[in-house]
Amino acid sequence: MDLKSGYPYWAIRNGLMHAFPPLQQDRHCDVLVVGGGISGALIANELCAHGHDVVLIEQRDIGWGSTAASTALLQYEIDTHLIDLADQYGESAAVLAYRACAEAIPALRAVAAGFRGVDCHPMHSLYYASKRRHGSVLEAECALRRKHGFDVTWLDRAKLQAQYGIDAPGAILSALAARVDPYQLTYRLLMRLAKAGCAVHDRTTLHTLQTTARGVNAITTEGTQIRARHVVLATGYAGQHWLKPRVARNRSSYAFITDPVDPDQLGALSNTMVWESARPYLYLRSTGDHRLLVGGEDDAVDVPARRDARVQGKARTLLKQVNQLFPDLPLQPAFSWGGTFAETADGLPFFGPHPQWGPRVLFAMAYGGNGITYSMVGAGLLRARIERRRHPLQALFGFERLR
Repeated sequence: MDLKSGYPYWAIRNGLMHAFPPLQQDRHCDVLVVGGGISGALIANELCAHGHDVVLIEQRDIGWGSTAASTALLQYEIDTHLIDLADQYGESAAVLAYRACAEAIPALRAVAAGFRGVDCHPMHSLYYASKRRHGSVLEAECALRRKHGFDVTWLDRAKLQAQYGIDAPGAILSALAARVDPYQLTYRLLMRLAKAGCAVHDRTTLHTLQTTARGVNAITTEGTQIRARHVVLATGYAGQHWLKPRVARNRSSYAFITDPVDPDQLGALSNTMVWESARPYLYLRSTGDHRLLVGGEDDAVDVPARRDARVQGKARTLLKQVNQLFPDLPLQPAFSWGGTFAETADGLPFFGPHPQWGPRVLFAMAYGGNGITYSMVGAGLLRARIERRRHPLQALFGFERLR
């Protein structure tokens, strides 16, 4: 599955950081993780840290799928408002989901802190009302978050203009967010795991899964077999190919990154990511080397050739939108790209077994605008499943909610 178009910045900046060997002989393990992106890396790291014997395989080079195209905004905010999620599942369940994502951000920063040079830093998150009628909705959202202890501030039009130069009805300013280079973190995690004895193999494609009451037999396209007690399919947006019917809708999103900008000119954008209430939404955030990463212009295209043809036009549209928002900010796009993403009907991910495959095959579908945050939460959730422990988010983040 072709997951990206154009020139994603992370792969250009970092290159192929390490070569892992393809799997060439049969193996046994506790858990086979299929997928060498940021989700697979975080899950393998969680399992290995707690004593599980893990084998990880990736059909491409490590990090070369959707991770290379990720814009990596680490937020606890789910694409579905807390107030809407509460209407759907109840306030306690909605707050549980938001708090889990909030706790995942410092946890992700702690993981990245183990590696020198990985760009992972705390930020603020500014969520502004694109239209006048959105102002009251966001203000109510802010009040509900504040009620449950989230560190948020409501900025009215005057304060928003004074602090950020944005002319909009109002905005929620959150003190909890972060940025990360997901490609670099993925490589560094898996390089460390491989050094510690975890088997990491790229250019190894899963072909067939055979489940039994006691385990799973995974067979690669080369005929190599891996016998595992559990398999975790962390194959990102390609994961839906293993399910009938599909549980999310694949779409395309687009982004560009600028040449370096003088930090004085970036001002508050140096430590604040910005996104809007319109759907699809414009979003932007800075990088460690003082560039501005801008994304959005999502569409329903899920055909790689059509997505490829749209990248440059979408980048021009995004640039116009940012110029309208910040007319005095000099921006020169350096690289632009597009990538597949998926969204579920309620904005929540899926982690766990599906009835089609039984309890030994676990899915990691960190779909939505904050997929990396979801993956950090999901790593602990999947470990609990494997260790036969209940997890408080098991039903809400599992396929059980589809019933």
